[in-house]
Amino acid sequence: MALRTIPPRVLLLSVVLLAAPAAGAGTGSEFDDGTSPKFPGCDNTLQKVKVTYWVDGDERSSLTGISARFGAVLPDAAPDDEKQRAAVPSPESGCAKSSAPLAGSVAVAVRGECTFIEKAKAAEAGGAVALLLVNDEDDLQRMVCSDKDSPPNIGIPVVMVSKSAGDKVQSAIGDGSKVDILMYAPLKPSFDGAIPFLWMMAVGTVACASVWTVVVVGEEPTKQGDVSLGGEENPDAEVVELQANTALVFIVTSSLVLLFLFFFNSNWSAWLLVCLFCLGSLQGMEFVVSSLVVRLCQRCREAKVKLPALGNVKVVTLVVLPLAFIFAVTWAAHQDSPVAWVGQNLMGICMMILVLQVVHMPNIKVASALLVSAFFYDIFWVFISPLIFKKSVMITVARGSDDGPSLPMVLKMPKEFDSWNGYDMIGFGDILFPGLLVAFSFR
Repeated sequence: MALRTIPPRVLLLSVVLLAAPAAGAGTGSEFDDGTSPKFPGCDNTLQKVKVTYWVDGDERSSLTGISARFGAVLPDAAPDDEKQRAAVPSPESGCAKSSAPLAGSVAVAVRGECTFIEKAKAAEAGGAVALLLVNDEDDLQRMVCSDKDSPPNIGIPVVMVSKSAGDKVQSAIGDGSKVDILMYAPLKPSFDGAIPFLWMMAVGTVACASVWTVVVVGEEPTKQGDVSLGGEENPDAEVVELQANTALVFIVTSSLVLLFLFFFNSNWSAWLLVCLFCLGSLQGMEFVVSSLVVRLCQRCREAKVKLPALGNVKVVTLVVLPLAFIFAVTWAAHQDSPVAWVGQNLMGICMMILVLQVVHMPNIKVASALLVSAFFYDIFWVFISPLIFKKSVMITVARGSDDGPSLPMVLKMPKEFDSWNGYDMIGFGDILFPGLLVAFSFR
């Protein structure tokens, strides 16, 4: 039977779930919209560009840019020895021939005061081998021609980066450091090997959660959704049954959370979600590991100790919980590690298994209402929100802030065969909502 009051740990897991934006695979190597005018001299494919830069010989993290419809086409690969010195034109807008020397360098100009084509012509006239434009906002603007433009006949590549990315380069140049830049447009591989593994993790999580009660706990599930959580004395105390009005609550609450993260997309908000994720996954790891231990060691089910203020506490919990805490803290402190995705996936899978044990759908009516609501929720915040907010709210939130950690509410796999590296991702919501239906069908 479902409780009338929701236990604190279910509330915590619900908050983490609501804060989990749906995240899909990374973008490809092309940005073409197919709508801007094309004519000779202005018919390049808009491509994703990797901008690698060095400060006093020290290589920094690569920046992402977008190529222009006009200008020379960048190669799909380039050795480091082809990097060129970066220089800022005078004026910085690059709208006139520079009084500062640009010969043989990559001109780094800021957006504004004149057209992209005029900036490119001025940089080329000054002897620059390429033009790197810094946008005036944290986005990438398509640099295209209009129907009124004549063929620009520009012979140097033109690339734009976001304001935050360009500020890093400009700051290093302004400090008097020697900055070198290398730009190229890697091709996207025809096959993404990370996708099958990501699919197997998602499907495996749902499958494990659906049969967990029978296979691991060793009990038969009932129609009421009574699930024993690792052999606890009161199995019903942790089960929550969703109701039909949950769909409306989901839309409203999740939308408010998304808007909050969109407008306050900062370092502190990202760390807040990291903390929530760690707390939720801490409970998930304790549940999963304790259930497995109890399954293998029946005597461990009854072993308890009495602690002041806590009463009787299971020995297995006292052993597993501190280890799970250490694991979560270690992951949070080393999120930049190349293998941090392994820990994040383990924590996320454990948390989702727990959610699918404690949150149940009582009938197909509730399942239909929730899944249909989730479908329209995704459609609105991914594809319709740009018409209102000028950018996709969900995608912006999923990417996180530039100065903080990435949002952890996703399963992720590194794209080892992609020159862009990065990760393919799937949000917890994209796994949990179908998982609730599968678990309901199994019961």
